[in-house]
Amino acid sequence: MQPDHTADLTRLLRERILILDGAMGTMIQQCRLSERDFRGGFHDHPGELAGDNDLLSLTQPSTVLSIHDAYFEAGADIVETNTFSATRIAQADYRMESEARAINEAAARIAREAADRWTARTPDRPRFVAGALGPTNRTASISPDVNDPGARNIRFDDLVAAYAEAIDGLIDGGADILLVETVFDTLNAKAGLFAIDDAFERRGARLPIIVSGTITDASGRTLSGQTPAAFWNSVRHVRPLAVGLNCALGAALMRPYIEELSRIADTFVSCYPNAGLPNPMSDTGYDESPEQTSRMIAEFARSGFVNIVGGCCGTTPAHIRAIADAVRDMAPRRLPSEAELAVA
Repeated sequence: MQPDHTADLTRLLRERILILDGAMGTMIQQCRLSERDFRGGFHDHPGELAGDNDLLSLTQPSTVLSIHDAYFEAGADIVETNTFSATRIAQADYRMESEARAINEAAARIAREAADRWTARTPDRPRFVAGALGPTNRTASISPDVNDPGARNIRFDDLVAAYAEAIDGLIDGGADILLVETVFDTLNAKAGLFAIDDAFERRGARLPIIVSGTITDASGRTLSGQTPAAFWNSVRHVRPLAVGLNCALGAALMRPYIEELSRIADTFVSCYPNAGLPNPMSDTGYDESPEQTSRMIAEFARSGFVNIVGGCCGTTPAHIRAIADAVRDMAPRRLPSEAELAVA
């Protein structure tokens, strides 16, 4: 298990805005991999595996490593492991449930290799690995059947067990941070956070946690109906290193919600939006150029909203380089005082 870098990260976050990487899936799509590439040594596996991006940590590790290297070279301080859908719940779509733990451990080791190599190049600027825990493709709060509001296709205990398996793999692979991200259902996130706390108790050691929610539309709420304030108050008990928003709307439409979080959170704030809205005619599948995305994130930084910035769907190393350049000389968000929080 990696040392607890909470103190190091806290110091850095007070000094400057840290840069998170961009989209893994966007970069994988640009590699134009075949079914044979995805399959690797799983020759006899029934059904297709193309599209199982997380599996590439086992079957094409050099591809995943090159993407991490590209983001570090572009200016990222933190890269996420290639594990957004690496729970056995999500891997069931490809009948690869049995490989979930191995995928998480392999992905963390690949990211660890890249981070250690870049840290060795510039010891004054350490690089970090965030173990990514995605929301799964099931929701514990919302019925999948419009005719049966009480129906559920996943139980809380099943989510906890799936997250626990993934977390053990990420920790054993060398993650520095655990990132519960793209939270559209806070009950799912609570299952992940419960599993994290249990893993820390079992191991007698802790890692910093980042929790990142997703506002799904102009109503300003998550899919399960929470405002940014309600989301924060639902997860603040884990005392995360940072809380924030990612994915969904893109930076332009995200602004009022990241502003609200920055006003009420007594911890650091992260923000990594999509490159605008989906656009199938674009090379990346999204609207915004690096210049457009970085300009909006720079405005967040000037406004004092953020401590960690990066990109989600549709962003590339070019976007991350532009973001890093745009915020390089800007001060990080100052944590509000108790008096300021009392009137927030």
